[in-house]
Amino acid sequence: MSDDERDGVKLTNLDQPLFEGATKRDLVDYLDAVADRILPVLENRPLSVIRVLRGQGPFIQKNLPKYTPDWVKRYGMWAETSKRQVSYALCDDRRTLLWFANQRAVEYHPTLMTADTEAGPSHLVLDLDPPAGDDFAHVVKAAGLVRQALSDSGLSGAVKTSGSKGVHIFVPLVPGQGFEDVAAATRALGARAEQVDPSVATTAYIVEDREGKVYLDSTRAGGNTVAAAYSPRLRPGLPVSFPVSWDDLENVVPADFTVYTAPDLLGDKDPWADAMPGPQTLPADLVEQGHTIPVARVVAMHEGKRRARLRAQEGQDNA
Repeated sequence: MSDDERDGVKLTNLDQPLFEGATKRDLVDYLDAVADRILPVLENRPLSVIRVLRGQGPFIQKNLPKYTPDWVKRYGMWAETSKRQVSYALCDDRRTLLWFANQRAVEYHPTLMTADTEAGPSHLVLDLDPPAGDDFAHVVKAAGLVRQALSDSGLSGAVKTSGSKGVHIFVPLVPGQGFEDVAAATRALGARAEQVDPSVATTAYIVEDREGKVYLDSTRAGGNTVAAAYSPRLRPGLPVSFPVSWDDLENVVPADFTVYTAPDLLGDKDPWADAMPGPQTLPADLVEQGHTIPVARVVAMHEGKRRARLRAQEGQDNA
């Protein structure tokens, strides 16, 4: 049967192809199986999703479409980049999750803050990306540097695969720490991890400056999004972002965790909730150090313009 109904949501065309051999039913069944694990990390957070429609390439959806049911919770937020008010979804229950699954929403990217923006960011996050074509062992080494930097700073975090080739490291925060301070502490943490072993990892924002090292992305803060724990990813085999204990990290590869394997690996457990330390207050010296580190995107923008001027000058000199 191609159609189904769950929790009052009519699920349609379930046997249609979704992505690389997976069907829409595979997506729906997976999200339903992990609903009680993924909903806590989506709840009360403005949500962006990546959908893949038949015959079209994937696209990011932030603003809810006009045909969204009235019972889907909404959160209005000004989007500075597009200069408009965006109506985000708050995916707080199984019914909403199933509706998104039926919309062929594969990836789930909540913000690092809740709808209660006065509480500030709920987590500090470092996103570790390997160089192109690199193996996961390199990322594991870099994650060890971050763990060391956290420990040296009196902090602790939880780690999960990104669902692609890297990992995400989350540090839960005591509410009320400002967006700028958390962003600064994230930069400082990246810098401290890089200093533990500069031959393994780098904070260089410009790709050509990374010299084959793992990139410690410290730009995810506040209103930015990160793929949720347990979210599928639009990659070959439909991997999912999956919690891994620090001690097991070197014994896994991201492809181990897919929409097909994850439910059985989880059983009735929620390893992300179990691994997450209690909320922490960022040390003042970490925040202070971070405020001395320029914002990477701004530096990269100016550096990009400088290099373009140099290339143009060299072109003129060689003419």
